[in-house]
Amino acid sequence: MTERAQLQQARRLVVKIGSALLTNDGEGLDVPALGRWVDQMAALVAAGVELVVVSSGAVAEGMSRLGWTRRPQQAHELQAAAAVGQMGLVQTWEAQFKRHGIHTAQILLTHDDLSDRKRYLNGRSTLRALLELGVVPIVNENDTVVTDEIRFGDNDTLGALVANVVEADGLIILTDQLGLFDKDPRKHSDATLVNECFASNRNLDAMAGSSAGALGRGGMQTKLRAARLAARSGAFTVIVGGRIDNVLSRLREREALGTLLLPEQGRVAARKQWLASHLQTRGTLVIDDGAARVLRQGGRSLLPVGVTRISGEFRRGEMVACLDEQGNEVARGLVNYDAAAARLIAGQSSERIMELLGFMTGEELIHRDNMVIAS
Repeated sequence: MTERAQLQQARRLVVKIGSALLTNDGEGLDVPALGRWVDQMAALVAAGVELVVVSSGAVAEGMSRLGWTRRPQQAHELQAAAAVGQMGLVQTWEAQFKRHGIHTAQILLTHDDLSDRKRYLNGRSTLRALLELGVVPIVNENDTVVTDEIRFGDNDTLGALVANVVEADGLIILTDQLGLFDKDPRKHSDATLVNECFASNRNLDAMAGSSAGALGRGGMQTKLRAARLAARSGAFTVIVGGRIDNVLSRLREREALGTLLLPEQGRVAARKQWLASHLQTRGTLVIDDGAARVLRQGGRSLLPVGVTRISGEFRRGEMVACLDEQGNEVARGLVNYDAAAARLIAGQSSERIMELLGFMTGEELIHRDNMVIAS
């Protein structure tokens, strides 16, 4: 499979669109352009692709509505612009997807939401539930409440974090540039587009430069940083011009548009390596012979019914070891329930989780995607 074929094979994508594109360089929301991107995304959804949209543009749209021509520096003014602009932004996304019979959901996040363990897990569960329902989440940074983030954050990074959260195959960053060039094309007529490269290649740093547009908070450096962040979970990134005709459809057909930045490892391998690198476990689950066998041979999830004993005090999302009756480690993974809840459902069928706990975060104690089998 060629590297560009990854775009055709991808089943889950995050598409990030920058402020300059969404607002036609500050003139207000470019509804016709937004509609064209939605037409292409709807075609992807119809082909079975799960999509998350990370949308910039709230501050820029608010500036347009308020008649401001320069991005303000004061936090309260930025927050006010974001609050005004977010109204038009989300309404426009909803209306455009509704033309195709696709539901959308508004998700406002701060970087703190993705660094706090409990909020991260809750956000991940919500995003996954929306994708399973066929809903397209529209994600933006919650500019109306953040302070430092509104000055130093950027939605390129948010896009990469969301790609990590939903375990996307790839991140597509639509920008007002055609891609990443070996030098600034605005200053050098002989600049050459980088077609594809490993995201980790340090030669890219000098190419990315440091400048950002008047409307956004990032430049090509933030896009490169986002690509490297996405690569940690095995996702590829495409940086590409959003004004290219049918850009998303043409990427899907393997056309060599923009810059494809590749991870060193595939998504599954990268995640398994990350899980295996967790040296510290917070507890142990002793499992019966049947559970040990299906984990070792079948790559199955661990259900509560296969657990005989639990030790340690752990929280949901923390790493635990799974031991057989002889004390040998079978696997380790991120547990779906804290220790107290796990003790209540151990040895029970998954159908009884709701009855025993009054809530349910999954029918498995550890999902196979969050587990690595001991070698």
